[in-house]
Amino acid sequence: MNATISRKAISPGARIRVLVVDDSVVIRRLVTHALSEDPALEVVGAASNGAIALERIAQLNPDVITLDIEMPEMDGLTVLRRIRNQAGRPRVVMFSTLTDRGAALTLESLALGADDYVTKAANVGSLDRSMASLRTQLLPKIKQFFLLTGKASLAAPPVAPTKPPGMAPVSFRRECQPRVLAIGVSTGGPTALGSIMPQFPADFPLPILIVQHMPPLFTRFLAERLQSATKLRVAEAANGAKVAPGTVLIAPGDYHMRVRTQGAETVVQMDQSSPENSCRPSVDVLFRSVGEVYGAAAISAVLTGMGQDGMRGAAVLKAGGAYVIAQDEATSVVWGMPGSVAAAGLANCVIPLDAVVPEVLRQIGRG
Repeated sequence: MNATISRKAISPGARIRVLVVDDSVVIRRLVTHALSEDPALEVVGAASNGAIALERIAQLNPDVITLDIEMPEMDGLTVLRRIRNQAGRPRVVMFSTLTDRGAALTLESLALGADDYVTKAANVGSLDRSMASLRTQLLPKIKQFFLLTGKASLAAPPVAPTKPPGMAPVSFRRECQPRVLAIGVSTGGPTALGSIMPQFPADFPLPILIVQHMPPLFTRFLAERLQSATKLRVAEAANGAKVAPGTVLIAPGDYHMRVRTQGAETVVQMDQSSPENSCRPSVDVLFRSVGEVYGAAAISAVLTGMGQDGMRGAAVLKAGGAYVIAQDEATSVVWGMPGSVAAAGLANCVIPLDAVVPEVLRQIGRG
């Protein structure tokens, strides 16, 4: 998966060094203005295309770059290919558009090593609204990769785990045979999911329900991309879709996904009720409903991601006798979501990403 390095500590008096890369002079100025207002950030340079960006990266050694995808002379994807294997390369936050093409290119950029992305707001209107959008979206995405010593951070604070970060599976008394696998994931998720989906055997007997924090359009392209990596059936979930063995359903962007019983079947239900943890879809919403319907017959996995979405839902699952897996810090792009589950003592095991599917198979008696 992409860069799985620990969060870089920024010492007192120092700031996060940012390089802004975009072919639009208006966007460069807007992003520079928004970032410069934050005392934890320092814009050290700008570039109008990928070729200039590569030169500036070598000259300025930024901690992070904001990178437009479509630019003349050299686009953002080419930049990613050039720097993906460089030691100590900067973190990369892509700028994307809410279009089919933008969604497809964003998923490609994540596969090439981008760490996260923000969407360009279309027709946001006033300068104030544009600035507010950047502050809300971009600043937390940048700060999530760093430990800001002595400074306020918009990102979730680091968790202090109460259990070893590599906690192996412990003795667990299963009350009933598992009937569903629920997965919650955010930052770094598309790459993490792309890594684990090929590990599921074609005859995997459980349905898989996934909440990946993504906007509309993006989740459809994610489903298509994952379908090419697995023999299971993968789809963006639709209201009333049957929860069936060997089927992977991904919550659509901007909709919560819940499960409910309908006669002898279990189906998914979409709604646009209020966001939870500033997220829609929310992992907590899915996990709570899974706990209500499946109880101890559920397995859940909380993978890489910023924030704490999934922690409260994991508490509901754990209280009902379900098995809770958390990805470890070393293999997480951001150890926010799984770290919060581990810190709360809710994880039955805290394991590397490549051990997640083997552990699921062990839990269903196929290890």
